[in-house]
Amino acid sequence: MLNPVTDTDGAPFWEYAAQGELRVQACADCGEPRFPPRPCCPHCQSFASEWRLTGGHGRIWSYVVPHPPLLPDYAEQAPYNVVVVELEDAPRIRLVGNLVRHAGDPLNSLDPERIRIGARVHAVFPDGGLPQWVLS
Repeated sequence: MLNPVTDTDGAPFWEYAAQGELRVQACADCGEPRFPPRPCCPHCQSFASEWRLTGGHGRIWSYVVPHPPLLPDYAEQAPYNVVVVELEDAPRIRLVGNLVRHAGDPLNSLDPERIRIGARVHAVFPDGGLPQWVLS
């Protein structure tokens, strides 16, 4: 498993994920959510920000099943999926992750034939780690 590379702007995302929370950065002035996290709001140019708790629900906006695996660390789990999830309560926010059968399952635990654009999913946080997605 790969570990996330954190920076000052994105570190809170991973801290909240370790607590089982899916939060996104938002502008504290205009309220616009943004991801990936960054110091300045692209809408109003404010440097004020806050981290908002999301419901953790979304829909699959896009996906791919890489063949062969793109990263050597994932070779044993191929074929596996990579999904782009549009958040229900922040539709302009799209997060990349993996769709699994149950929290903590391997990346190849879900038959790729079950993945559909528009399918409802929700975030799970196995062992306080990387968020994964499961079908709702």
